[in-house]
Amino acid sequence: MTTTALSALQVMQDAPVIPVIVLTDVVQAVPMARALLAGGIRMLEVTLRTPQALACIEAIARTLPEAVIGAGTVRSRADAQAAARAGARFAVSPGYTPALGQACRDAGLALLPGVATGSEIMQAQEDGFTELKFFPAMQAGGPAMLKAWSGPFFDVKFCPTGGVTLQNASELLALPNVVCVGGSWLVPADALAGGDWPRITRLAADARVLARA
Repeated sequence: MTTTALSALQVMQDAPVIPVIVLTDVVQAVPMARALLAGGIRMLEVTLRTPQALACIEAIARTLPEAVIGAGTVRSRADAQAAARAGARFAVSPGYTPALGQACRDAGLALLPGVATGSEIMQAQEDGFTELKFFPAMQAGGPAMLKAWSGPFFDVKFCPTGGVTLQNASELLALPNVVCVGGSWLVPADALAGGDWPRITRLAADARVLARA
C-alpha cells in the first residue's frame, strides 16, 4: 500500500503530545495503540530501545492503518532502514548527524532530529531541518533555553522531550517556538504491564486537549 509522505511539521502539529513508548512485548503493541487512538492520539513514537521494538512497530502498522507509527531512538542508517521496513513513517533521534539525516531521507522517513546546543541546531538547519526535538529538554535548560533560542533561531520549531510531564507540558506548549512535546507519561510501564488500556486512553485524552501557543 502506498502512503503519502509526511513532513516533520505534520507529525508535530497533529496533537500537543507525541507519546514516547517503550515496548517489551509485541502482544501489548496493538491494544496499546488502540488505547491511544481512542484518546485522540495517532502519532506514536515507539523507541528502538528493546529487542521487540521493530516487531511492535510492524504489528501496529499492519493492524492499525489509522495510526501513524514512528520509530524513536534512531541513531544510524541501519536503524532508519529497519524502521522503514517495519512500517514506520517518521523517525525521532536523540542527536543529529548529517549521515543520519541523509539516511532518513533515503528511507522516506520524516525526521525530528535531536538537538541540545546552538551548534547542533545550526548543523541541522544547514542540512534542511527546521523542526527539531529539544532533548533532553528539562535537563538541558527547559523553557528558559527555548526562550533564549527564540531570538537567534526564530525560524526553528521545537518538540521538547525528556523530563516532560503533564504538569510542566503547558509551560512548554505556551512558548511560540514549541509545536508539541514528547512525553512518556501517556504510556506508563505499570499500565502496560497490567493491560490498563482505559487508563492510557484517559491519559491520551487529557494530553489531546492541552493548549498550545
